[in-house]
Amino acid sequence: MTTDAIAPERVVHAELLPGARNWSFIVRRGFALRLTDRHGGGNCSVLLYNANDKLERYNMADTLKAQHTAYLTKGHVCYSDMGRILMSIVGDSCGWHDTISGVSNAAMVRERYGAGRYQEQRNAFHRDGRELFLIELGKWGLGRKDLVANVNFFSKVQVDETGAMVFVPGHSEPGAAVDLRAEMDTLVVLNTCPHPLDPSPEWSPRPIQITLYRTDPVAEDDPCRTSCPENGRGFANTAIYHCQY
Repeated sequence: MTTDAIAPERVVHAELLPGARNWSFIVRRGFALRLTDRHGGGNCSVLLYNANDKLERYNMADTLKAQHTAYLTKGHVCYSDMGRILMSIVGDSCGWHDTISGVSNAAMVRERYGAGRYQEQRNAFHRDGRELFLIELGKWGLGRKDLVANVNFFSKVQVDETGAMVFVPGHSEPGAAVDLRAEMDTLVVLNTCPHPLDPSPEWSPRPIQITLYRTDPVAEDDPCRTSCPENGRGFANTAIYHCQY
């Protein structure tokens, strides 16, 4: 799989987010967000909300059930709990993004990597995904009750014959990228902490490049729209939502 080069005139913002940091932004309809794993082995945990009504948010169960999948890749969409589409995956050079593992918490990070306090480590001190999600959610008037199942972009987790979840090391190569097209104005909340199942004992969170760019209107034969009948209905529901704008 590949991702196309972005024409420079389409780019409206770009920045490099260091490892174990948090970020949030409203991606407007007609724009897309590219996430790039600059050095490989990265993880980017993402939550999605309707920017105009934050009670509507990404629904993992409906997203997987509607598309008959356990992971996300190009051609898939991210459904809200209202049966509408928040974002579509229109480009992907990684091929598999984890939907079932959640994020780390403080106890998990302390057990695996040690205390890593700010007093000793300064800006390299240890953070956890739950903490960073809550920091960003607080900026938008949201909190613990608004934490839902997230997507872990660039991470691959499989289930073995015993039912155990198995993290696949080295899945994301340097430069791997995924493009998320906003189908409605979407609040994107993310962090770059290590995946909660990553077995590495070394604290080495990787940076993620963030690029916002303008996209073309969605065509009737768009692969995300036509990949399954449920997605066609999801796009129709989203069109009804926008019909008075």
